[in-house]
Amino acid sequence: MRQLVLAETEKIEVAIRAKMIYIFSHIHGPFWFQDAANLSKPDKHAMSFSKIGEEFKRSDEEFIKAFKSKYTNPIPPSWMTLKITSFGTLSLLYKNLKPSTQKREIANYFGLSDVVFETWIHSIVYLRNVCAHHTRLWNRAMSIQPQIPRAPRNQWLNNTKVANNRTYFILSMVAYLLQIINPHNKFTDKFKSLLEKYPNVDTKALGFPNDWENEPLWQ
Repeated sequence: MRQLVLAETEKIEVAIRAKMIYIFSHIHGPFWFQDAANLSKPDKHAMSFSKIGEEFKRSDEEFIKAFKSKYTNPIPPSWMTLKITSFGTLSLLYKNLKPSTQKREIANYFGLSDVVFETWIHSIVYLRNVCAHHTRLWNRAMSIQPQIPRAPRNQWLNNTKVANNRTYFILSMVAYLLQIINPHNKFTDKFKSLLEKYPNVDTKALGFPNDWENEPLWQ
């Protein structure tokens, strides 16, 4: 299950990264992530930019080596820099963006409000780290709890009376985001196949309600 989820969260990460780079660069230029005017808290900005600088210094990507040899700029434009930043740093950067049309546009692409989307990115980063570090996922109580969306634009859970700190909820988030990123994805089919392969797994321990297979999101 960790391997399955990790592969899907990587797709979500790439989609979020690409949308942030495109929307903000188009309006605020290639170095928008350096401009404190776009960010809400100077101390958070300094911390995020420091992490970005560290990631740039230790990167061994060929395009970064080429940039360092050709230009004197202290850091590359966003479409290069944000490709080498960690998902966690990207999450902090989005959280620290000032409320704006662009911030809302990014969240709106995924059918969510910017306030909800901010918590979802944080939760997906947490989920990715759980999977990447081979720690327990199947019956985990998540320490990072995403907000429950009130009016998501795309197919979401009909039964929202479920705990938002359990595996079922965060896997439903993954399914929700994938239907936007890749409408023909097979995530739910693969997950069901995994349950068939291991029938002794109790889905209730993951927070799955009795009627979960009737949810359009999971069909």
